[in-house]
Amino acid sequence: MKLFMSQIEFLRHMTLFVSFIVLILLCSNTSPIFATKSCDFPAIFNFGSSNVDTGGSAAAFEALPLPYGETYFNRSTGRYSDGRIIIDFIAQSFGLPYLSPYLNSLGSNFTHGANFAIAGSTIINSDNILPERRFSPFSFIIQYKQFRDFIPNTKFIRDQGGVFATLMPKEDYFSKALYTFDIGQCDLAVGLGNNATIEQVNATVPDLVNEFIENIKNIYNLGAKAFWIHNTGPHGCLPITLTNNPSAIKDRYGCAKQFNEISQYFNLKLKEALTQLRQNLPLAAITYVDIYSAKYLLFQNPKKYGFINTGFELPFVTCCGYGGKHNWNINNKCGEFININGTKHVVSSCKNPSTRVIWDGGHYTEAANKVIFDKISTGAFTDPPIPLNMACHRKFEKTDTPRSSSDNHLEMTSFVN
Repeated sequence: MKLFMSQIEFLRHMTLFVSFIVLILLCSNTSPIFATKSCDFPAIFNFGSSNVDTGGSAAAFEALPLPYGETYFNRSTGRYSDGRIIIDFIAQSFGLPYLSPYLNSLGSNFTHGANFAIAGSTIINSDNILPERRFSPFSFIIQYKQFRDFIPNTKFIRDQGGVFATLMPKEDYFSKALYTFDIGQCDLAVGLGNNATIEQVNATVPDLVNEFIENIKNIYNLGAKAFWIHNTGPHGCLPITLTNNPSAIKDRYGCAKQFNEISQYFNLKLKEALTQLRQNLPLAAITYVDIYSAKYLLFQNPKKYGFINTGFELPFVTCCGYGGKHNWNINNKCGEFININGTKHVVSSCKNPSTRVIWDGGHYTEAANKVIFDKISTGAFTDPPIPLNMACHRKFEKTDTPRSSSDNHLEMTSFVN
């Protein structure tokens, strides 16, 4: 009888233990951090340059021609891709509409946020703007000022009532929103375009990062609490870089090594600065997103992620371009007219963009953007290692639990919105 009762007691304890483990796994959402409550962001406010521009540059200057936008939207929307970009997938994951560009005067709906990103924007104001408009005049500080003015303007419109009031975010959305950032790549391009050495470009990084952090603080002071901050991608893997620097030393995967090292140095300094910023802003939830590593995977093993080699030197051949080893030439841009043997042609896209990583020489296809989003949204590429749907939480501490070298040895100890 005693043995029978012991077995029952043992089974009871095992049932409780298994139930506890199952509960943890269900709450973990495949993230290195155990969590209990997903974030309910009612809005997203985005800042940056072309990687996250949903039409701001097109509204400010001129629209991109087809085949931009052909895959998903069936028209050009001002996105530098054949379809959706990462910020679209971020909004979609929260059940929010795609972000309207702040500068778009036609058909914009800011109920659930706004996009201040403009292609070619830099962290620090660039002198190389006109007449060629290589870089945007809408630097990070300008985007911040636009957002600063946006807040009271939306209140004024809400107070007026009417149809336009319904297109404005609610007042409390500004403190509850997710704030996303993807900027910095154009600042590095400024130096490289001026024939600066690797050392000279790296010397500008501390000032770039300091300016980046100051604008994050400015936005925090306006009420922002949850920050999702991308680092910069592997510039040395882009066809535009490889075409312009054919003699550059390549890494084992074919990327220009020194150009990637510039990106890595910027990312290192940004990560260090954000670590300090968490100490300075204890009420903020600040997530550093290693977009570099997520993008680099597509060049390391493109076939693994569905980018099939169809006879081209993938993944370094653009889908929409013309000429040269990488199907890219500055004089033969995507969607533009070119003259071939006396005949006028449009620089068109490849037959199946979903097989390509790069769209137009410097930006990614929708298929690649989706893979990158899927990677970063899990928390496997973030510091702290927290998934996108938990990005409103803060307060982490080191844990003594042994983990793999890819983890950051952090564990969530409380959940604060």
